[in-house]
Amino acid sequence: MFSSPLYPFEPNFFELNSGLKLHYLDEGPLEAQPVVMVHGNPTWSFYYRKLIQGLSGEHRCLAPDHIGMGLSDRPDDEGYNYTLQSRVDDFGQWLDEVEPEREIDLVVHDWGGAIGLSWAVRNPERVRRVLILNTWAFNIPKDKALPGSLKFARTGLGAWLINRFNAFAGLATRMATAKKLDRDVAQGLVGPYQGSPEQRLATLRFVQDIPLSEADPAWSVLAETESRLSVLAAKEVQIAWGAKDFVFNDEVLALWREKLPDAPVEYFEDAGHYVLEDAADRIVPLAKRFFG
Repeated sequence: MFSSPLYPFEPNFFELNSGLKLHYLDEGPLEAQPVVMVHGNPTWSFYYRKLIQGLSGEHRCLAPDHIGMGLSDRPDDEGYNYTLQSRVDDFGQWLDEVEPEREIDLVVHDWGGAIGLSWAVRNPERVRRVLILNTWAFNIPKDKALPGSLKFARTGLGAWLINRFNAFAGLATRMATAKKLDRDVAQGLVGPYQGSPEQRLATLRFVQDIPLSEADPAWSVLAETESRLSVLAAKEVQIAWGAKDFVFNDEVLALWREKLPDAPVEYFEDAGHYVLEDAADRIVPLAKRFFG
C-alpha cells in the first residue's frame, strides 16, 4: 500500500460487479454536499490531495482510482477491458453505491473529463455543478492531429518504454507542470506505477484508447457525449485552465468556450497540464467559492 505524509487519507474499496476492487477516498462529513473528483492518466487520487484537504471541512470529498490506476486492482487484458466505456460503467456503478440519490458536484481533469462528463451528460439530474480542469470530452476535430508526444506513446518504442520503464508517468512529472515538482510530490504521482510492468498497463492502455477514427472503441462514446454537452449549459460550470499545457492547449480551451459559452474561465498563465500542482493556491479558494 502506498504511504506518504502528503496523502494522509484512509483507504476505501468498492467491489465492482466484475469482482475487481476500486479504491477511493471518502473525506469529510458524510451528510455534506458531495464533491466527486475524477482523475486522468497517469495520475490518481493523489493528484486531488490539496483540493480534498481544502474542501473536506465542509464537503464530502470522493475521489476514485480507476481500475489499473492508483491503489485499485491491476487486472491484465484478459481480466479487464481497458476502454472508455468500461471506465464510465465503473464510475456509474461506484457512484450508485456511494451517492445514489443526491446531486453531486464534479471535478474533472485529463481523461477524467471524458469519463466523468460522459456519465454526467447521461445522468444530468444527478449533477449540480462542474469544475473543469484541462480536459476534454469530445473527439479530435478532423483538421487537428494528435500531439506528437502521444503519437509516440501509442505504439512501438513509446509503448515499450511506458510499459517497461514507466516512461509516461515519469516524463509527466517533468513535462506536465510549469514549475519543477518537489521530489516527494513527483514520487507520490508515480508511486503506484513503480515495479513490474503490470503496475502500469493501464497508463499505456489509456493512451492507446484515444480515438483517432470512428473505428476506435472510444469514438462513439465521445461522439455521444459531445452531442449531449449542451445539457451542462443548464448547470453551473467553472473552467480553470493551465495555459502551458502541452496537450490540452488554447485550441482545446476554445472548444470548451464554444461548447459551454456561459462558463467563466480562470486562466492561469503560469500553470501547465497538472494545473492543480502549479496553481492549487488559487484553484482551492476558487473551488471553495464555486461549490459554496
